[in-house]
Amino acid sequence: MKILITGGAGFIGSAVIRHIIYNTTDSVVNVDKLTYAGNLESLKAVANSERYVFERVDICDSAALERIFTEHQPDAVMHLAAESHVDRSIDGPAAFIETNIIGTYTLLEVARKYWVQLGENRKANFRFHHISTDEVYGDLDDTDALFTETTAYAPSSPYSASKASSDHLVRAWQRTYGLPTLVTNCSNNYGPYHFPEKLIPLMILNALDGKSLPVYGKGDQVRDWLFVEDHARALYKVITEGKVGETYNIGGHNEKQNIEVVSTICRLLEELVPNKPSGVSNYEDLITYVIDRPGHDQRYAIDATKIKDELNWTPEETFETGIRKTVEWYIANQEWCQHVQDGSYQRERLGEII
Repeated sequence: MKILITGGAGFIGSAVIRHIIYNTTDSVVNVDKLTYAGNLESLKAVANSERYVFERVDICDSAALERIFTEHQPDAVMHLAAESHVDRSIDGPAAFIETNIIGTYTLLEVARKYWVQLGENRKANFRFHHISTDEVYGDLDDTDALFTETTAYAPSSPYSASKASSDHLVRAWQRTYGLPTLVTNCSNNYGPYHFPEKLIPLMILNALDGKSLPVYGKGDQVRDWLFVEDHARALYKVITEGKVGETYNIGGHNEKQNIEVVSTICRLLEELVPNKPSGVSNYEDLITYVIDRPGHDQRYAIDATKIKDELNWTPEETFETGIRKTVEWYIANQEWCQHVQDGSYQRERLGEII
């Protein structure tokens, strides 16, 4: 099978591509615009595979997408290309509307026109898998409640609203045109090759540099953490075994307050990098509380029962094993970290110190 993957140079996309090249006989066409968060160094290990091809293309460019579909003749699409950072969506929502909504529409239309003209067998087997987020559901007030596939949408940020919009478009294209689509909504990913504006890599790299560790509000926001390689396995399960028209929620079963996550990173660094930056006696002393993000959701938590029961997927990593692997990877891959920061991003984070 040949899979066209949009956003393949990003954090989750690159993990999916590595998983496919390492563990299957399928081939991959990686379509990525290479914005600030796209990094081909994350794919260096598979770049020379005869089953891997890279195309630098914006998903809003319908002509370029049409060429790619015609030239590469994919059997499936995994759509991961998206603007994904909530802070950036608050500061500049236009890019999120353009990529996440207009880009998804453009890709759907090109995929639909391609799918319609396929032969009977290929048309029946074609799949369009849209990868989304649990943030489309809003937040959970009840400490015992979980997001299920039927939870009503209530997005809070420009980012989550744009992703909710793209989810609805994908389902509409299945209902109206018969395009064989699937949707997955995942919890917070973490792991190697994560762009360092997100919480976990930001904390690791700032601590190693002796910089402040900015935590929003009281740090009591709860997230369900999913190791990115577990997510990659789940996504491949869905594209190859999932039922057309279905939604699958993917979670790590690891609910943690943000302050717990930051404190865990600090404790691991005390163990793994005891020689601290000048002036730092304890990594946890670097924690600084900043004014909370506008509209910040309090809690996310995924019920992943459906994908477990129907596709036999469960996460392999606990938060304890996954966060240790993640910290160790960042310590060992400072060159990657340096290169990814050579562009416009320099570990900024919104919020003024309280």
